[in-house]
Amino acid sequence: MLDPNMLRNELDAVVEKLARRGYTFDVEMLRKLEERRKVLQVETETLQAERNSRSKAIGAAKARGEDIEPLRQEVNQLGEKLDSAKAELETLQTEILHIALSMPNIPDDSSPDGKDDSDNLEISRWGEPHQYGFEIKDHVSLGELSGGLDFAAAVKLTGSRFVVMKGQIARLHRAIAQFMLNLHTEQHGYLETYVPYLVNHDSLYGTGQLPKFGEDLFHTRPLEEESASNYALIPTAEVPVTNLVRDEILDESELPLKMTAHTPCFRSEAGSYGRDTRGLIRMHQFDKVELVQIVHPEKSMEALEELTGHAEKVLQLLNLPYRKMLLCTGDMGASARKTYDLEVWLPAQNTYREISSCSNMWDFQARRMQARFRAKDGKKPQLVHTLNGSGLAVGRTLVAVMENYQQADGRIEIPEVLRPYMNGLKYIG
Repeated sequence: MLDPNMLRNELDAVVEKLARRGYTFDVEMLRKLEERRKVLQVETETLQAERNSRSKAIGAAKARGEDIEPLRQEVNQLGEKLDSAKAELETLQTEILHIALSMPNIPDDSSPDGKDDSDNLEISRWGEPHQYGFEIKDHVSLGELSGGLDFAAAVKLTGSRFVVMKGQIARLHRAIAQFMLNLHTEQHGYLETYVPYLVNHDSLYGTGQLPKFGEDLFHTRPLEEESASNYALIPTAEVPVTNLVRDEILDESELPLKMTAHTPCFRSEAGSYGRDTRGLIRMHQFDKVELVQIVHPEKSMEALEELTGHAEKVLQLLNLPYRKMLLCTGDMGASARKTYDLEVWLPAQNTYREISSCSNMWDFQARRMQARFRAKDGKKPQLVHTLNGSGLAVGRTLVAVMENYQQADGRIEIPEVLRPYMNGLKYIG
């Protein structure tokens, strides 16, 4: 959520900055609501002061033996007016809050302007795509040859955009996740966490999935049912891991707080009908190793470079060619201030595809969560900055390994760094 003081005092600047994302809203309505809020705020404070004054006068009049009934009636009337003003003020504040919660984050000045992924800026490339002397197969065909990917069984069990993995492919999938976790915990300084796969609405508001993106989630009950037991399956471990600091005040010495988690992720893929219908690229359920950092506000841009580098290290150790993209304002997630995407080379598609998205959320999520830290000088607590990124999407990494390490006979070579997790196995198939 944006700083309410900015919406009150720098509204024109906010409008201009959000326009870079193609986001517009009813500015005049917000101005009118804010003007009315200010009037009601003064009115309630004045009525409260008058009521307190009259209440004290009742005690003084009673001590003097005077008739207090007129004063009592006046206090009651002031109370009714105060209750009415408070109710209207609360309604207005709720309306303003709803507008604020629907707004995206302000993009960083370094994020390029643009409408969609065609306007993203390529920053760098690593590795050279391998040249094959045979007809390339995609991961679906390779999975069928090995018997390791069974989409038909998943359709029978559940429906489309699910998969059943078997045998050495399932084992390779597990090995990839274990390799990522070990790398991030042993070399990059992250604390491994195990979190619930179901979260409540407070958590979803905290990281920005609600109120705007509820249709992208799988809910245990209809979304409109606001109750403590109305959960949603996590779309990413970012939600539960980041919310661990919700309503907390950390000591400055605890920063940066770096956490990682391997979880399944569940997404309805609303709006993706007809896209990537073949294979593992776009699933309703997929595994991901998530990276989360909670940092000092002065260190967040530096932390974004570090976190992105941690995700890149996975690709480098797997020797998978990739490119690093700086997302334009029109392609960033709503909560992000600045985002890098890592796109891995997929030979069968002859293109780079997203495998990681690393974002600096600035204080956008922290304000929603009231996640703060107290500086060493003991002054008023400040909002932390939050960052997150995929380190990496396990299913898409499996796709990249299968396709980039395929052999002419359909076998799949196991990358050297993964062999310890596969009992030294060198090939699948």
